[in-house]
Amino acid sequence: MTTPAAAPGTAPRLPNGELRRQVAEVLALDPAAAHTPGAIATALGGKSSGAVGNALATLEARGEAEKAGTSPLTYRATAKTADAAKAATVAPRGAVPAAAPPKPAPSKPATSKPAPSKPATSKPATSKPATPPAPAPLVTGPVRRPNGQMYHPRKLSGLSDVTALRRLRAAGVSALMYGPPGTGKTSVVEAAFDDLVTVQGDSDTVTDDFVGSYVQTPDGRYEFAYGPLATAMREGRALFIDDATLIPPTVLAVVYPAMDGRRQILIKSHKNEVVDAVDGFYVIGGHNPGVHGAVLTDALSSRFSVQIRVPTDYDLAVQLKIDPKAVRVARNLAQRQEKGELGWAPQLRELIAFNRVADAVGMSFAAGNLINTAPEEDRDVVAEVVRNVFGANVTPLELGPQF
Repeated sequence: MTTPAAAPGTAPRLPNGELRRQVAEVLALDPAAAHTPGAIATALGGKSSGAVGNALATLEARGEAEKAGTSPLTYRATAKTADAAKAATVAPRGAVPAAAPPKPAPSKPATSKPAPSKPATSKPATSKPATPPAPAPLVTGPVRRPNGQMYHPRKLSGLSDVTALRRLRAAGVSALMYGPPGTGKTSVVEAAFDDLVTVQGDSDTVTDDFVGSYVQTPDGRYEFAYGPLATAMREGRALFIDDATLIPPTVLAVVYPAMDGRRQILIKSHKNEVVDAVDGFYVIGGHNPGVHGAVLTDALSSRFSVQIRVPTDYDLAVQLKIDPKAVRVARNLAQRQEKGELGWAPQLRELIAFNRVADAVGMSFAAGNLINTAPEEDRDVVAEVVRNVFGANVTPLELGPQF
């Protein structure tokens, strides 16, 4: 593997698509083996496993790699991997090969008499207006997520949620998905965009988590590794800021210039480099209003022109063969939550967990665990509803005396 030589005293920087080429090269060297992102990152001399994971997801979307397993997440080579390892390529969405330059007109032999000149006349330019791109087609069938699970699109104002998000991206309109944890915000975003890079926000998120930082190479030098924001801008990809409202506002402000008309950021820690967003770059956010510390500021809200509420789809829970009694408990608690009688109700994530627990250790155990899952201030109401559905003998999980 070769990279461009760096100027003396400076760390080399990978050009666009080079990391993806290197990842493909590792896969191609042992095409029958299944590789984890971490193993590939180690093979590449300590690259970021997150960056390698994003490269693998892009290779998979292009058919240049395939997912071999999900627990742990592994990838293997396909018939196209060897070609992907030959040269770094970056093709933003919608890009087409450049047209060949027109051939010059054949020269005419010189004549003894010059052609009479005609007076210059200015004619208004007549150009046909550009044809707008066709809108993304309606998607109603299941869509495979990066983890291999299938996402079933939900209705959104006459469209499917996947279709709507893809059309918003094409129009450059950022969207904010909000709702309780476990309702499927991440799932729909991953289903809508196969070139996604993600920032998982929390109170400890710093600017470097967006733009990147210097990392040490095996030979002791330091090179700059671009973060998710800079990567998405340079490669024309979608950026998902999950739990955006948990990130300190002073840190989140680094994204604002990329989302407005400037469409660029300044990386002060990397020689004041200016990164411009190429076509295809898009930002989508996730917000959990009920989570402690989540604050949707005016500055953040104004950047997301579309804001979509994501409630739990209890009909989908039935389709997924979640126990009907558990679904009935969840619906009851959700209705009470809407009335303001309590602050918590089981979402799809908790219902899926309920089925797994019930299969492992029994229905009574899973029902007791549902009570324990509720916040302490809501536990009495939840226990009442659970007992009304599953029976009065259900108790919260608690260790008893020795056998």
